[in-house]
Amino acid sequence: MIPAEFDYIAAFIKRRSGIVLAPDKTYLVESRLLPLAHQLGLAGIKAIVAGLRRGDATLQRLVVEAMTTNETLFFRDRLPFEQCERLILPQLIAACPPGGTIRIWCAACSSGQEPYSLAMLIEECGFAAQARFEIIGTDISQAMIARATDGLYTQFEAQRGLAVRRLLQWFAQEGTHWRIAPQLRQRVTFMPLNLLEDFSRLGHFDLIFCRNLLIYFDQPTRAALLDRLAAALTPGGFLVLGAAEAPDRLSDALARHRDEPSLIVRADNPISARPTRPLAGIED
Repeated sequence: MIPAEFDYIAAFIKRRSGIVLAPDKTYLVESRLLPLAHQLGLAGIKAIVAGLRRGDATLQRLVVEAMTTNETLFFRDRLPFEQCERLILPQLIAACPPGGTIRIWCAACSSGQEPYSLAMLIEECGFAAQARFEIIGTDISQAMIARATDGLYTQFEAQRGLAVRRLLQWFAQEGTHWRIAPQLRQRVTFMPLNLLEDFSRLGHFDLIFCRNLLIYFDQPTRAALLDRLAAALTPGGFLVLGAAEAPDRLSDALARHRDEPSLIVRADNPISARPTRPLAGIED
């Protein structure tokens, strides 16, 4: 791949997904796009670039999906789920009016493990008997959304993050794969969504998970997305980001929870706490 081809692909990916590809990521582009070229019967990266220049919509979608990182597992990083059980969901339930619905959005949900983990937690902790829940999972990749909707996981995927008890309780074995239980499947609605586009049509949410995504964006893109996520939060809502993602430096609309610094709330929430000094966060 020549520098001009890398530059074109990097600019295309940035424009379509917000992902920034540094000049030293040539190997990453080749490792992900050469198999795609082979799959489509194209003669390498040069042919892919030619197709992108022609405006081939299918190829454009497949290139973006190929360059998207889809690393995920059930109950990833544990702490956010412990906080949901101990603090977030009980507080949201207490504030939910009779007949109301607690709305949860898992942005960039990949193949669905995160929203399904939340669905398990809601069932296991008895929260489903205390309030009505709506869980939405979105991802830029249509292939990932199809997998999440299907709810079928390999043995390796099913075992990652799940105790044997949970695996046997919430999955049915199908050959060498495991299918999520219909009870959980019906709790989650999946749909494709590019977070660079307007998502106000989704409405407002009491809890938003958007983890390990901001690290792939440049600072202006991160700031703009955080402002829009803040606008999508209900006044008493929570935003859960990745451990290395710090919005204090990027959005005036958000702040740390005063008692749980890893949790994010709207800045106008009484439980917010503005730091007296900048917090360590994402560096460009």
